Amino acid sequence: MRLHTLHLQAFGPFAGSHTVDFDALTRDGLFLLHGDTGAGKSTLFAAICVALYGDPPTDRKLQLRSDHAPAGLLTEVTLEVTLAGKRLRIRRVPAQQKPKVRGEGTTQQPAETHLSQWSPGPSGQGHWEALSRSHREAAEEIKTLLGMSRQQFCQVVLLPQNEFTKFLRASASDRKDLLGKLFHTHRFGSVESWLAARKNALATQRDKARTSVVHLTERIQQEAGKELEPHEGAPLVADPATLTGPALAWATALHAKAVAHERDAATAAGLAEEELAAFRDAERAVHELASRQEAHRQAGERLKALDEQTDLQADLGRQRQEALQGQKVAPLLEAAATAAGQHVRAQEDERRARAALSPEHAALGAADLTRAGQRLRADIGALQALLPDETALQQQMTDLRKLDDERQELAQDLNDAEAWLGEAPQRRTELRARLETARTAEEAGRRHTAALDLLAARVDAAKRRDAHVEEIGGAEQALAAAQDAASEAAREHIDIRRRRTDGMAAELALGLTDGEPCAVCGSPVHPNPAAPHPDQPTAADEKQAETRHAQAQDTERRLRDGLQHLLQQAAAARGEAGGDTALADLTAEHATLRDLLAAALEAAADSGPATEELVALERRHAQTDEARTAAATRLAAADAAYDALAHRIQDLDRKITGARAGEPTLTLRIARLTRTADHLTTAAEHSGATARTAAEHEESTRAAQQAARSAGFDSPEAAARARRSDEEIRSLEEEIDQWREQRAVAAARLQEPDIAAAAALPPADPGEATGRLVAATARHTGAAARAVHAATRASALADLLGQLTTHIENLEPAEHAHRTVDNLHGLINGTSPGNRLRMQLEAYVLAARLEEVVAAANTRLTRMSDHRYTLVHSDGRASHGARSGLGLKITDSWTGKERDTDTLSGGESFFASLSLALGLADVVTAESGGQALDTLFIDEGFGTLDEDTLHKVLDVLDSLRAHDRTVGVISHVPELRRRITHRLHIRKTTTGSTLAQLTEAEQ
Repeated sequence: MRLHTLHLQAFGPFAGSHTVDFDALTRDGLFLLHGDTGAGKSTLFAAICVALYGDPPTDRKLQLRSDHAPAGLLTEVTLEVTLAGKRLRIRRVPAQQKPKVRGEGTTQQPAETHLSQWSPGPSGQGHWEALSRSHREAAEEIKTLLGMSRQQFCQVVLLPQNEFTKFLRASASDRKDLLGKLFHTHRFGSVESWLAARKNALATQRDKARTSVVHLTERIQQEAGKELEPHEGAPLVADPATLTGPALAWATALHAKAVAHERDAATAAGLAEEELAAFRDAERAVHELASRQEAHRQAGERLKALDEQTDLQADLGRQRQEALQGQKVAPLLEAAATAAGQHVRAQEDERRARAALSPEHAALGAADLTRAGQRLRADIGALQALLPDETALQQQMTDLRKLDDERQELAQDLNDAEAWLGEAPQRRTELRARLETARTAEEAGRRHTAALDLLAARVDAAKRRDAHVEEIGGAEQALAAAQDAASEAAREHIDIRRRRTDGMAAELALGLTDGEPCAVCGSPVHPNPAAPHPDQPTAADEKQAETRHAQAQDTERRLRDGLQHLLQQAAAARGEAGGDTALADLTAEHATLRDLLAAALEAAADSGPATEELVALERRHAQTDEARTAAATRLAAADAAYDALAHRIQDLDRKITGARAGEPTLTLRIARLTRTADHLTTAAEHSGATARTAAEHEESTRAAQQAARSAGFDSPEAAARARRSDEEIRSLEEEIDQWREQRAVAAARLQEPDIAAAAALPPADPGEATGRLVAATARHTGAAARAVHAATRASALADLLGQLTTHIENLEPAEHAHRTVDNLHGLINGTSPGNRLRMQLEAYVLAARLEEVVAAANTRLTRMSDHRYTLVHSDGRASHGARSGLGLKITDSWTGKERDTDTLSGGESFFASLSLALGLADVVTAESGGQALDTLFIDEGFGTLDEDTLHKVLDVLDSLRAHDRTVGVISHVPELRRRITHRLHIRKTTTGSTLAQLTEAEQ
C-alpha cells in the first residue's frame, strides 16, 4: 500500500478543503506530523481509514462532520492510493444533514462511495475509470487488494499513542485476545468450545444411560422381592463402576435363582393338582348317589300328588265336552248379540241426532227431514256468491285506514319541514360566526408559533450565555493563577541559567582528567581547576527548570485559549439571546406566549367542526325544502283517493248488511245454515237405520233359540255360559294331557334300575365329600399361585435382564466416549495433567506466531538498545494456576539474565514496544497474504527517549526506507522537527484546523 494524495473537506476539526500530497511528503521515506494537542494529527489517519473502509478506527468515536464547516459544504474524503499494483481513487461522502435546495431547513444526504481506477493511455496520458458506486462492492474490492480487516489495518499501519506498551506488558489472556483477532485463530477456540459442548452433551447422554441402568436395577430389586435377597452384591449409584459388568452379573445371578424357584414351585403345584383330581372324583361319586336317591324320593312324592288329582281331571273333561258343543252354536249366538247391539246403537244415534234439531224439525219423519235439508242448501249457495263482495269490502276499509294514516304522516312531515326551514337562517348565521372566529384564531396561532420558536431560541441562548459568564469568572481566576505561576517559573529558569553560566568554569573543571587536553585551552596540565559553589546548579537542574517553565507556559496558553473560546461562545450566545435581557424575563415571556398559543390553538380547533356543520346545514336545507314540496303534492293526492274510496265502501256495505241477516259476516251466516242442513241430513239417515236394525234383531234371535235346543242346551243363555274360547279349550286339553304324561313319567322313573338300586343303599353325605374337596382345592390354589408368581417373576427378571443388557451396552460406549472427549478437552484446554504447560490449543498456535513476531522485533530491538536487549518468548507455566504459552521476557546482555518486561524504564519500554509493533506489523502483513504495507504511522512516545536512544530509534526507522517503506511520525518532540526534513504542520484555530507541508528542518 502506497499513499499518493488525501483530500479532506469539512472533516473533523478541518472546516475547509485541504489536500495532503503524500508523494511529496514521503519523498525521503520519513516524514513528521506535528502540531498542537487536539489540532487533528490523528484525524488524518482516521480519514485514511474512512476512505478505505467507510468507518473511522475501531477504538475512536470520531465525529466526521466538522462543527466549523459552512452549512453548504459537504463532508467528504478522497484518497488516491496504490493497492496490489492498482492505483485507485476512493471518494467517500458519509451520511449527513445538508440545507434544502428550496425553502428552509435541512434534508438527509445519503452516504456515497465512488471507486475509480487509473487507466494509463498509449501515449502516456490516462484517465480515471469508474469501477463501482456500491458500498459493498467497493469494500470487497479494497479488502481483497489490501488483505486486511479494518481492525488489522489500524493495528499494523498506525501504532497508536499511549498504546506502545499495552501489548508488551499485557497478560497472557489479553495478549491472546489481541493476537487471536490479528491472526484469526479464534477457530481453535471454537474447537475448544465445541469439545466442551460435546463433553457436556456426552455427559448428559452418559448420565441418562446411567439413570436408565439405575432405574432397571431398582425394578429388578423390586421384582425379585426379599425371597431372592436382591440387595446382596447389588450395584451402587455412588459407584458408577458397578453399573456395567458387575450389575449385569448381579442381575444374571438373580434370574438364575428365580428360575430354580420356578421349577420347585411347578413341582409342588403338580402334586397338589393330582391330589385335587382324586378328591374331585370322590366328591362327584357321592353327589351322584345323593342325586339318584333324591330323584327316587321326588318321583314317589310326585306320583302320589298326581293320583290325588283324579276327580279334578274328570270334571275338566266334562267342561271340555260342553265347550265343544257350545262352539257349534256360537256363530248364531254372536249374530243375535251383534244385531241387538246394532239396534241399540241405531236408536241412540237417532236420539242424539234429533236432539240437535230445532223444535220445528224435531217430530218430522225421515223423508220430511231430507226435503228440509235440501231447501237450506239452496239458500247457502246464494250466500256464497256474495262472499267476494264481502272480502272486497274488508280490503277497501283497510285501504281507507291506510290512506288516512298516510294523510296524517304527510301533514306532520309538511309541518316539520316548514318549522325547520323557519329556524335554518338563524343557525346559518351562528355557524358562520364560529367559522370566522376559528379562522382568526388560526392566524393568531401561526403568529404565536413563529414568535414562540424565536423566543425559545433566545431562552436557550440566554441559558448558555449565563452559563458561559459563570465559567468565564472561574477561567479568569485560573488564568491569573497560571500567569503568576508562569512568571515565577520564568524567573526561576532565568536565575538557574544565570547561576549555571556564572559557574560554567567549575562545571567544565569537573570533566578534566590529568594528562588529557582541556576542551577549552587544549592544555593537558590543569594546575588550578575552578571549584564549584555550594549551590552550583547542574545541567539537569536547568533542564528541569526549563521543563517547568514550558509546562507553565503550556498551561497558561491552554487556559488563555479556553478563556478566549468561552468569551466567543458567550458573545455568540448573547447575540442569539438579543442582548442582556434577564433569563427570568425571557422565561416569563415564553410562558405567556405559550399560553396565548394554547388558547389560539384551542379556538382554531373549532374551524373543522364549524365548516362541517355549515356544509351539513346547507345540504339539509336543500333536502328539507325538496321534502316539503313532495309532502304537499302527496297529501293532495291522498285526500282525493280517500274521498273516492269512502263512497264505494258505503254502497257495498248496504248490500252485504242485508244478506248477513244479523250475523257479523256472511261466512258466519253460511256456517250456521250449513250446520242446520247437516243436522237434518244426519237425523234422516239415523231414523232409517233404526227401522232397519229392528227387523234384523228379531230374525237373528229366533235362529239362535232353535240352534241351542238342537245342541242340547235349555236356552241360548245356557249355551253362551258353556262357551269357551279356543285358547281356553286348548288349555283344558293341555292340562288333562300334562297330568296324564306327568303320572306316566313318575311311574316310569320309579322303575329305573339305577334309581331303584340307589334307593336301596344307605343315604349319601355330600357335605363331608365337599369339605374334603374344598381343603384339597385350597392347597392346590396356594401351590398354583406360588408357581404362577415364581414363573411371572422369572419371566419379568428375564425381560429386565434383557433390558439391562441393552442399556449397559449403551452405557459402556457412552462412558468410553465421554472419557475420551473429556481427556481431549482437558488436554486442549490446558487442564489435563498430560498438558504440563497448561497451554490451550489457541495459545499453542498463537505461541508460534508470537515467536515469529519476537524474531522480527529483535532485528530492530538489538539496534535500538545497542545490542543490550533481546525479547524472548516464554511458554513456561504461570504462577497460581494461570494459563501459559504467551509469555514475554526481556534478556539483558549486560547481566545475561531474563527479566519481566515491567522492569524496563519508560524509554526502554517505548523502543521495545516499537520493535515489537514493527515485528507484529511484518508478521500480520505476511499472514494476511504478503501484501506490502509501504506506509507506517507511529503516533507519539518519542518524548520518553534520551537523545542518544532517540537517534538510534530514528536510525532504525531510517532503515525501513531501505525496504521501500515510508514512516510517518506523529510527535511533539522538538528534536524530531530538527531531524526530519519533510513535515506536515497542523495548526488549530477558533475557525477550524489548517495544515501546511514543510520541506526543511527547523534550526
